[in-house]
Amino acid sequence: MIRLALATSASMALTACAAVSAAPTDPQPPGPPLAWAALGERIFVDGPQVTPLEVLEDSRCPMRAQCVWAGHVRIRATVHLGTGDRTYELTSGKPIQVADGSFELVEVKPAMTSDGPIEPDDYRFGFRFMGGL
Repeated sequence: MIRLALATSASMALTACAAVSAAPTDPQPPGPPLAWAALGERIFVDGPQVTPLEVLEDSRCPMRAQCVWAGHVRIRATVHLGTGDRTYELTSGKPIQVADGSFELVEVKPAMTSDGPIEPDDYRFGFRFMGGL
């Protein structure tokens, strides 16, 4: 009886581990899908269009490193609306008010590594617009 209980516990533990390891490695942030752009690429982001122009700062913590602060990415980007173009300084994770909604730089790829700086052409920026009405 005890052996059966131990075997059942062990198999449940292995099942739990298998379920955890089967989780996606790169989950999407909650909310509408992201629109991705490279530097100089103009894309549609569920309402406005945006063109990332320049990386001003990338202070993200490298993968597999222990950091006191996760860091952020700051970029200069032009948001194109029917009323005209406007250039903004966007900081990852900090939405700004644009037209009737909230515009945000949600994610930046590739991840930071300790191998050295990321080349400008390798950056990809994930944007989201949460419109008002």
